[in-house]
Amino acid sequence: MAVVKVIELVGDSPNSWEDAVQNACREAARTVRNITGVEVLNWTGNVGPDGRIDEYKANVQVAFRVDEHRS
Repeated sequence: MAVVKVIELVGDSPNSWEDAVQNACREAARTVRNITGVEVLNWTGNVGPDGRIDEYKANVQVAFRVDEHRS
């Protein structure tokens, strides 16, 4: 039986919301094994003095399979 754990993260990017999601997943994959999926919960951004978005942020949930403990 597989057990899946879900963690919530915030990714950011100066380029796009999609890059913010990729950055969150890429960074999580450095320390979390068996990532199986991602769900985007929220898109936000910071607006600069010129009225343009200068930082994109994505709140995501990343799911990963928990390793089975064998006795």
